[in-house]
Formats: sequence, C-alpha cells, structure tokens
Amino acid sequence: MKVAINGAGIAGTALAYWLSKLGHEVLLVERAPELRTGGFVVNLWGIGYDALERMGLLPRLLELQHHSDELRMVDRSGRTRGGYPSSVLLKLAKGRMATLARSDIAAAIYGSLDGRVETLFGDGVTAIDDDGTRVRVEFEHSTPREVDLVIGADGLHSRVRQLVFGPDARFEYPMGCHVASFEVAGYRPRNGNAYVAHTAPGRYVARFPMRDDRMLFFVLLRDEHLKGRAPTNHLERKAALTGALADIGWESAAILSAVGQVEDIYFDSISQICMDAWAKGRVALIGDAAACPSLIAGEGAGFALAKAYVLAGELHRHGGDTGAATARYQTRLKAVVARKQKHAESLAASFVPRTALGVRVRDYATLLMRLPVFPRILMGRYFKDEMALPEYGI
Repeated sequence: MKVAINGAGIAGTALAYWLSKLGHEVLLVERAPELRTGGFVVNLWGIGYDALERMGLLPRLLELQHHSDELRMVDRSGRTRGGYPSSVLLKLAKGRMATLARSDIAAAIYGSLDGRVETLFGDGVTAIDDDGTRVRVEFEHSTPREVDLVIGADGLHSRVRQLVFGPDARFEYPMGCHVASFEVAGYRPRNGNAYVAHTAPGRYVARFPMRDDRMLFFVLLRDEHLKGRAPTNHLERKAALTGALADIGWESAAILSAVGQVEDIYFDSISQICMDAWAKGRVALIGDAAACPSLIAGEGAGFALAKAYVLAGELHRHGGDTGAATARYQTRLKAVVARKQKHAESLAASFVPRTALGVRVRDYATLLMRLPVFPRILMGRYFKDEMALPEYGI
C-alpha cells in the first residue's frame, strides 16, 4: 500500500519503520523543518520498552539514557522533605525501564529507516478526501498525493483528526493544568544526578540534569495560576512563568533569570484525548492523536510505540482490508489506554496539590516509597503490564 503519515515524532517514525519493513510505500510528513530536538524526558517501560526491543533499537537507546539517582522533594528553603531513590521505580519495572528524551527515541527510529521512507519536512496536511477506495491528500507546499491510507500521528492537536473527525473540543478533555518545559545550559546548582522538585499550592517546578551540562526544567501549573488565559506567544509564556513562580521560594529567582535567557519554551494544556473510534474510512489515528493519556499519566511514548506496532501488525494480518485492520487495532488497545487515562485523574492531585496540607501529605507519601512494601502498594498498578504485544511474525 501507499501510506501517508502526518507527524515524525515517536508514533509516526515507529509506524514508518514497521510499514516500510513490510514493503509498503510510506510518505512521512513533518511540519518542522527537521526532526525535533529537546522536549520531555520520559520513563519507558512495559509494552513500549518491549516494542523498542523488537525493533532492535534498545541497545542504542540505552546508551543515550539520562541517569537520575533519586527524586528529591524540597521545601521553599531547599530542605529535603520527600523523595526516594530511582532504583525503586526500576525494581517496579523489573529492571526493564529506560529514561530517554522523546526526541532521542524518534531520532533513533528515523535513523534506522535508512532512506526507505520519503519524508516531507517543513510541510503539513491541509485537506483529505477519502472516496472509499483511495485518499487524496493536499499539502501546504507539496503536490497532492493519492494514497491507500492516511495516518494521523500528529499529537494532541492533530491536524488529521481536525480535518476528518472534527474540532479538538469534541475530543479534548482538559485536566485543569498546564505544563511548561525548557532547557538551560550551565545552570547551577546541579546536585549530581538528582531530579529535584519543589511544590507550592497549585504549582510544581522541577529540574532534571541532562547531558552536555544542560538542565531541563519542568513546570506544572493549575489553571487558576494563569490569571485568565493560557499564553499564546513566547513573551506571554515568559510572563506566565514569572507570575506563577515569583513567590514560591527555593530557586525561583535563578530559574526565572534562566527563563529570561531561553528562546524556546514549550507551553500547553495537560489534556486527554478520548474518542469512540480511532479510524474513519481510510484514515486512522495513532499516538496522542488517537488517545492521549496525558503527560501526568505517563507512558504516552510507550503507548505510541505499541500502537504503531499493533496497527502495522494488523494491516499485515488483514492484507488490503484496512477497515478490519484498524478495527482490530482499536479493539486490542482501547481498553488498556482507557484504564491508563482513568489512573491519570487521581495522579493530577498528587502532582500538583491545591493546598499546603496536600503538598505535605504528598511529600510524606514519597518518603514511604523508601520502605520495602509501600512502592508496590502506592505505585504498583502503574507498572502493571495489562497486555503483551501480539505476535505478528514481522
């Protein structure tokens, strides 16, 4: 088949990998002028870890891991109030967990394509016309193409989903928080390999040490701290962070000084995407475009890898019957993703408590993670594998 995939993140590159391996002709479309760099660091375990292993990319990506020795929760004076060693999570994952930058995962997969996939960088899909037998796709800059299948792998605000399924408001369920992240070179203090976080009521800020003396900052804000509306440009993002973090203590002055120097700040709502159907005719969605569990839930990268593998496997199993393949793909994964989304609702309160008492209780709970039984009691369900990847012989 000829397949057009919109989005060259983890989901899009992974699907391109499997489909090209199976002999399909793949067109990968990416709005950015090149593969995206930076972005979040994720813990990858379970079916996502298994999918990378099946692709043969795990050894290479393990070399690119970011190592953190501990999660350390501190108060406004920098005193330790909670936390636990990272080995606790590794044990819950039975030793099969990797801490990786999302961009490193996508780049490793894309590099493995070895020229088998045509890529349009700096372009985007503007129209999709599905006549039931073929799909005509129009682009911002390139000549229109006719393909057998179109895949939206273009994230939370998927353009393919908007064009074929309807506006974001029909499927996006905000969780009352926004997230910001940015990188800074040479930030001090560094505290070795510790992930250090401070929480004030409704506000959470953490720093994570990266390679090459860079520091990744991660900020969660309850919507009430945005004073009316979410920022829409770089200056507004800086102003929103300044307004939300200026009075929280800890390293807020140094962090806001660093914010003044950065040129790129990621800022978006924390939302889930919930849909009854992930496919319509000859158009299907994968990754966050189909069912974003939310950044708070975690494992979004893992589910992106799993969805890509399962969709490719079902297309292989059902031959040219794309309807049967996409239906089976959804049946295999939808219930698992829905349970992950349900878990996220309880996690939001622990990430960003609204009250000082809530912060103290959460920090105390993290100290319990140091004791033998409590990690499995408090977090075991998040590491439980609810499904295994099917065998497709690919």
